Amino acid sequence: MSSGGSPDDLPAWLVPIARAAATVRPEQLSRFEPPPEGGRQSAVLMLFGEAEHGGRRRPDLLLIERSAGLRSHAGQPAFPGGALDPGEGGPVDAALREAAEETGLDPAGVEVLESLPALWVPPSGFVVTPVLAWWRTPSPVRVMDPAEVATVHRVPLDDLLEPANRLQVRHPRGGIGPAFQVAGMLVWGFTGGLLARLLALAGLERPWDNARVMDVTPLLPATRGLVSDAPQAVAVGEDAGT
Repeated sequence: MSSGGSPDDLPAWLVPIARAAATVRPEQLSRFEPPPEGGRQSAVLMLFGEAEHGGRRRPDLLLIERSAGLRSHAGQPAFPGGALDPGEGGPVDAALREAAEETGLDPAGVEVLESLPALWVPPSGFVVTPVLAWWRTPSPVRVMDPAEVATVHRVPLDDLLEPANRLQVRHPRGGIGPAFQVAGMLVWGFTGGLLARLLALAGLERPWDNARVMDVTPLLPATRGLVSDAPQAVAVGEDAGT
């Protein structure tokens, strides 16, 4: 694992994302900022790389789908990550360790670019530090423990930016937040909101129909997949409204 790469060392498509991450303020990413005290410290890895998709090399992002049997955020798409272990060096160490445990990636091929501001996830009580990284030397990834992770995906950046894959979701408690329909998943809640805001701040967001709003129902443990345009569609995600 290396850190501190300059924009000149990065692929052109990643430069605006790295620059946005370097200057972003907490309120630009979420309306939930950490409390002065308390909260469980955790980290997630926002790992961008390049791989073959559809016969050509394309930028992508590593996402996982959490196991349906977990007590917290069951069945939800997410960035790899989790809580800091006692004595751990900080969010970067935690994000890389968790990503390796969940997907089998080799941290030696990951170049950490920035640690974004810590954010608060009220439903779970986590204080989450997103860690932005460039997958300079990709390694194979897979589900390491089915009890924790159901699937692992390298989602093309173009799919995330495609306007037809964008929508908003309305949680039963009333919050509305951005979402992405990609890789057979609905990515929303904390993960969808953080991703949407960072891509917008990087100037990469394409005009999309933000009037397309779907109501979502809390996910049944074994349910996953794309939502339809029908109201009250069952969906995969976290609480809306980051």
